[in-house]
Amino acid sequence: MSTSAGPADQLSGSPSPQTGQSPSLVHKVFLGPNGIRAGWRLLIFFAVFAAIGWVVQFIIVHTPVLRDFARTYGGPVMTPLGQILGVLTPLILVLSVAVMARIEKRSFADYGLPLSQAFGKRFWQGVPLGFLMLCLMLGLMAAFGAYSIDGEAVHGFEALEDAALYAFGFICVGIFEEFSFRGYLQSTLGSGIGFWPAAIILSIVFGAIHLNNPGEAHIGALMAGSFGLLSAFALWRTGNIWLSIGMHASWDWGETYFFGTPDSGLVAQGHWLNSSFHGQQWLTGGSVGPEGSLLVYVVLVVWAVVIAVWFPRTASRVKQEAGR
Repeated sequence: MSTSAGPADQLSGSPSPQTGQSPSLVHKVFLGPNGIRAGWRLLIFFAVFAAIGWVVQFIIVHTPVLRDFARTYGGPVMTPLGQILGVLTPLILVLSVAVMARIEKRSFADYGLPLSQAFGKRFWQGVPLGFLMLCLMLGLMAAFGAYSIDGEAVHGFEALEDAALYAFGFICVGIFEEFSFRGYLQSTLGSGIGFWPAAIILSIVFGAIHLNNPGEAHIGALMAGSFGLLSAFALWRTGNIWLSIGMHASWDWGETYFFGTPDSGLVAQGHWLNSSFHGQQWLTGGSVGPEGSLLVYVVLVVWAVVIAVWFPRTASRVKQEAGR
């Protein structure tokens, strides 16, 4: 009976049983045990993302209605209607990952985003968890005399409309940031260097990117990076990123709309409550907002403990992940 080299043998760099020859240098450079090496897959992904982004931008610039809308609501100040523009970045990301999934012969579930669980149980567990952790954060600040609520900023139907638009926008933000950093990038980089080394690197990058926000500071960027590690921990415990998307979206929505505080240095129009801060910057967060306060690390520890207790890493889940 004759035998032929299977896919694993062809990609592993081992000698072919038919020819007895080792793979070529080009084969070794570009291919590994899992197919195209992680570094090349990341480069292809960024190229695809940039190309699709350029096409979307070209369409907007050359479509008068879209161009005028983007100019009116796409400025540096966050507005409720401007949140509609937030759908573009996760759309570009999803299209880019869809291209990579075809190339890599994988599914969105392999990148931590099972579409069968979209906005299901894990997401709705994450929504109240993120909001309650923000309430704990502001409660601690209030206990130290650093935070107070000064009444409503918007009322009636306008308040409901703004709440819905901001909810839509921050779900988009949650999908984009979690699916990129804890989804595709985590899966791909982790396949090359391991889960936690990839999580640490991506969390550092995630935090550093926040320094581009007006009003952001190094302490706020450090908190964003720490939240990245918390999200990676949630992924490690649950097996997907829907919990993290829910937590991320509700925390941002609570800061920006519900309590009307700065969010990573950004202040929004159309928020429900007016908030005031009193005291030293290390306690209030200054222009960064609550996540710039040192008290946030108390909340992050509590948050991690809740995830650890609520979502035990069972043997069945470990076995399921190992079989992917």
